[in-house]
Amino acid sequence: MAIPYYHIDAFTSELFAGNPAGVCILSAFLADSIMQKIAAENRHSETAFVVPRADGDFDLRWFTPKVEDDLCGHATLASAYVLALRKHNVWPVRFHTRSGMLTVAKGQKSKNSKNNKDSFEMDFPAMPPQPCETPVDLLPALGLKAALVMKSRDYLVVVDQAEQVRALSPDTATLAKLDAGSGTIVTAPGGGDVDYVCRMFLPSVGIDEDPATGSIHCTLAPYWAGRLGKGTFRAQQLSARGGFVQCTIAGDRVKIMGQARLYLRGTLEL
Repeated sequence: MAIPYYHIDAFTSELFAGNPAGVCILSAFLADSIMQKIAAENRHSETAFVVPRADGDFDLRWFTPKVEDDLCGHATLASAYVLALRKHNVWPVRFHTRSGMLTVAKGQKSKNSKNNKDSFEMDFPAMPPQPCETPVDLLPALGLKAALVMKSRDYLVVVDQAEQVRALSPDTATLAKLDAGSGTIVTAPGGGDVDYVCRMFLPSVGIDEDPATGSIHCTLAPYWAGRLGKGTFRAQQLSARGGFVQCTIAGDRVKIMGQARLYLRGTLEL
């Protein structure tokens, strides 16, 4: 079986930055065990599997190297980008997922982008953080003495300075034991044209650090909207590869915009 396969760098306008994702275009989903093995073999934080539907929409599933995911931003962006490469001409794209209907529209060309590539705008559910009991090992695992801790799908840890986020060197083995399936987002105010910075750790599902994450802005945007009193944000992820996201609150949804680049296209032979 020959499966069209793409390696996409998401949330970046430049190669070798942002977050790599694998995208497989299928006529029907493979057995879960096979898709999990493909994701493990790819070693990306996420591999997306896209299946066209008779009504013109698409089914979309995401797998980390260890588990099937409920929601992934960068691999959704990568999937939409691949459909554009394949000359799909009905926009916005409608993806049916474990998190419901997700749409991706083509954005306007960015005047500030060096290569003036198309951007894409994803429509995701808002997941505001709520007060929670702080796990006793959470802050020590991050090397922090004090921070505000909240939770939605993932733990949200808020510190005072961007440099604190940049300097983190967490104990990922301890983080992996805190709450299987939950990640840890660390954020702080940004500077200049960046409203906030962040990093994301998800070792319990095989992602020690995610380089540039879309879905965390479902939580970050509502938090910073309440704190900053505004609805549109530019965010920077301070991982080694880095990434930039623009997001806007729209009721109970979050519009997440980013760019992507093709690194490789080929065929998986199963």
